[in-house]
Amino acid sequence: MGHKILIQAGDVTIEGVLDDTPTADAVWEKLPLTGKVNIWGDEIYFAIPVKEALEPTAKEVVESGDLGYWPPGRAFCIFFGPTPASTGSEIRPASAVNIIGRIEGDPTIFKKVKEGARMQIDPA
Repeated sequence: MGHKILIQAGDVTIEGVLDDTPTADAVWEKLPLTGKVNIWGDEIYFAIPVKEALEPTAKEVVESGDLGYWPPGRAFCIFFGPTPASTGSEIRPASAVNIIGRIEGDPTIFKKVKEGARMQIDPA
């Protein structure tokens, strides 16, 4: 089973679980992480000090609630709905991401978070 994490973004606090993958392990080792929220459609992301390559299991289309790592921007991503790259209701990152875990609960709570809000990820 993966590592439990606590994600705080603005006034939103929710738990997640990191998978047992090389990228997820690299993120876990860097916790706690803090940054400022960037918003791209129904995706929140922020740059983190982790440098990992795209994994063979990387995805071009993700699910609501997925936690991802985007190698080009070294970014931790939370997906909760369509992005500007999506067609219809699909959730499409700017380019492929490594899936590193999932939100536990309703990810659409992130719709309340504003650009530039403080974001922190801690071990739970």
